[in-house]
Amino acid sequence: MRTHLIHQERTWTSIWTGPAVHLSPVPDPDLTYGPAGPAPSVQVCVPQGACPAPKPKLYAPAAVPLLCGSGLWPGRSHSLYAALFDFEARSDHELSVKEGDKLSVIEKRGEYVLAKKLTGSLESGLIPANYVALLQDEFAKHKWYYGNINRVKAEKLLLASQNKDGSFLVRISESHSDEYTISVRSEGKVFHFRIQRSAIGAYFVSDKISFATLGELIAYYQKNPRSLGVILDEPCAQQRELFDMEPWERPREEFKLTRKLGEGHFGEVWEAAWTTENRKVAIKMLKQEDTKQDEFVKEVQALKNLHHPKLIQLLAMCSRGEPVYIVTELMSKGSLKSYLSSAEAQVLTSAHLIYMGSQVAEGMAYLEDRNIVHRDLAARNILVGDDLVCKVADFGLARIIKDSVYTASRNTKIPVRWTAPEAALYQRFSVKSDVWSFGVLLYEMMSRGKMPYEGKSNKEVLDLLSSGFRLPCPTRCPPNIYRIMMECWTAEPSKRPSFHALHSQLDAIYAKIYYKTIEV
Repeated sequence: MRTHLIHQERTWTSIWTGPAVHLSPVPDPDLTYGPAGPAPSVQVCVPQGACPAPKPKLYAPAAVPLLCGSGLWPGRSHSLYAALFDFEARSDHELSVKEGDKLSVIEKRGEYVLAKKLTGSLESGLIPANYVALLQDEFAKHKWYYGNINRVKAEKLLLASQNKDGSFLVRISESHSDEYTISVRSEGKVFHFRIQRSAIGAYFVSDKISFATLGELIAYYQKNPRSLGVILDEPCAQQRELFDMEPWERPREEFKLTRKLGEGHFGEVWEAAWTTENRKVAIKMLKQEDTKQDEFVKEVQALKNLHHPKLIQLLAMCSRGEPVYIVTELMSKGSLKSYLSSAEAQVLTSAHLIYMGSQVAEGMAYLEDRNIVHRDLAARNILVGDDLVCKVADFGLARIIKDSVYTASRNTKIPVRWTAPEAALYQRFSVKSDVWSFGVLLYEMMSRGKMPYEGKSNKEVLDLLSSGFRLPCPTRCPPNIYRIMMECWTAEPSKRPSFHALHSQLDAIYAKIYYKTIEV
């Protein structure tokens, strides 16, 4: 018998080990196919070769490398961490947390960490290791942030010949891991100012004024030097170590290359064995003749500071010597582009593809919240793992933007077929140009890997878009999914949906399909 099982969600949740789930309101799925496709027959049990579509939303996030080797981050025991997701304790040994809760991580216990709340009840207990991340990493994008260096190192850097009065940096406090210190050069000496945290998490040097973020505090004292008594002019001129590598740096000897997977944005990509961790990984290496190391560094910095189950995760680095290695988790099915042309993918239903697209939208919503523009969202840059898990990858062109729009240089290489007109013609990139690219990605998925604008040159594509042309609905694509594509391709960027809205829409459609077709 087929029936809706919405009322049994609580039963499912009680036997599933993932986080609690609340289904979004479900619109009319309108699951009829266009004239080019067959009558709808959406099934959960699919032909041999494809895995069944999983239950909506009930998954545990993939591992985030909070831990390095067998212990915590070297030299950072009891540092300040934050919960990435809500977690509901399922036993007396576990600790319930809400997203954003501040925690002190005490030790690793298998796939869990023993953590203590720093506010409220001050309880302690076990939390999945992939649910927490170092809080300080969020500041690494700022040139003035030097992380976990000590007072002596800070003074040595600031007194170097390339710096002058007004040069400054911000570092983690040596005595209070949840606080920071401003070190600034003035009159040939270095002065240190403690940045404290209030009970509600605000930042302050003087109790007369506090700030919601560390960046706001620094900006205020740069504009108001009398308040601090010294001038904060320019960030410390001496380069930070190439990638602020600890605790990411690992000896090259720990990795054994096993097979070449392909060519990436900067060089070759290999599958490798991480011998000391007994796991397979992917290694992206910088071409030795490539001089664009700044872009490579930006990709590493982006990966370091992004923690989400639907984004590919940095595991380690080998930055001493050449070629430089970026070590990330290995996704068993490779890129979505290659997967869509595989025999396994040919038997996937629209339900599977909607589920995969929803995951990409979820990962992009995380970037959207942080004003990060990917700029190269396409099937080739989505990686697929077991059980149809999808993760956004390749942050070589990603940018963190202060305003809503980022203007690229004229010589920037642009993947025209995936790029919004305002970005392709005028180099104006934004989260909304990523939304356009997501629409093209959905087209790739629903057409089972067809090249967008097949047979057309880049110039012809731009001419077509300028005339109002849009990609046609792929065969067997449900009309409501094509409507989402068309919303992504709205000419006015501000009228395109957000990634949060896209994720909600796809989740709701997938939930409707799943609960309508499950056998009981």
